[in-house]
Amino acid sequence: MEVQFNKTKFKQLVLYICANCPPDQLGAVKLNKVLYFADMMKFAGTGSPLTGARYRKRPYGPTTDALLPTLRELEREDAIHIEEMNYFGYRKKVYIPISAPDTTIFNESDLQLIDDIIAFVCHNNTAKTISELSHNKAWELAEPSAEIPYHTAYYLFPSLVSEETREWASKEAGAIELDDERRPKVDHMSMHDFRRKMEA
Repeated sequence: MEVQFNKTKFKQLVLYICANCPPDQLGAVKLNKVLYFADMMKFAGTGSPLTGARYRKRPYGPTTDALLPTLRELEREDAIHIEEMNYFGYRKKVYIPISAPDTTIFNESDLQLIDDIIAFVCHNNTAKTISELSHNKAWELAEPSAEIPYHTAYYLFPSLVSEETREWASKEAGAIELDDERRPKVDHMSMHDFRRKMEA
């Protein structure tokens, strides 16, 4: 399936994230993760991503090559201001929004999804913990620097089996085994014998 990149949506999504996540809680790592989860979760739910950006496997989790040129463009347009700060001995990017994003490009469910992901990534995780969470099955299966296909979005959902399902499966397996024991045994017939029998 060929996914089309919507540059306008991507640009407004970046601006929306910067406007809705406090600068001290949003760096390059978290910004990439919000973008990744927004696109992948939207794809998993509807079969189409939010922006269609391409994500690659990097040491700190998935990133997109579309982010840097988009940030430069937003900075040139005076839509955001980017600066660096010292964060516990590390250099951290800080994104300060100047212009408001155009939210009309997203529908209500899109905005709810984005808000939920911003809350999860920016407020409930550090850059370290969100990087660890993004090292999921899809990330593991990809080669270093390789693109992470959208169909791997389904790996974001853990496969949990309820206790009721386990009990049902156990009963069904027992019933099948019992039924199998009651059936008359059929002698093995080779393909040669089978053909001779059919020809007779």
